[in-house]
Amino acid sequence: MRSSSVVKPILVGAGIALLAISFFVFGVDNPHPEWGKYWMIRPLIITPLAGALGGAFYAFMEYQASRGFNRTIAILLSIVVYFVGLWLGTVLGLAGTMWN
Repeated sequence: MRSSSVVKPILVGAGIALLAISFFVFGVDNPHPEWGKYWMIRPLIITPLAGALGGAFYAFMEYQASRGFNRTIAILLSIVVYFVGLWLGTVLGLAGTMWN
């Protein structure tokens, strides 16, 4: 497996996650004072990391499909794992602020 074939899905997964969490974070007009001044840093870091892990899992499943694993199952499993990871990353990133 080439390293460039791993980097692209990781960056795409992180980019999609960053766009998704930005929709929520930058949509807050009046944050609660108990959230702190820099409350948005945690979700903007954790959620793209979760998306990057989902992209890495996709790259791994793509590699497995090239070695004989059923390609349809690999893609479906990758999608499910990505969205579950994105949801968990969003919950973890927003815990204590918007997710309360």
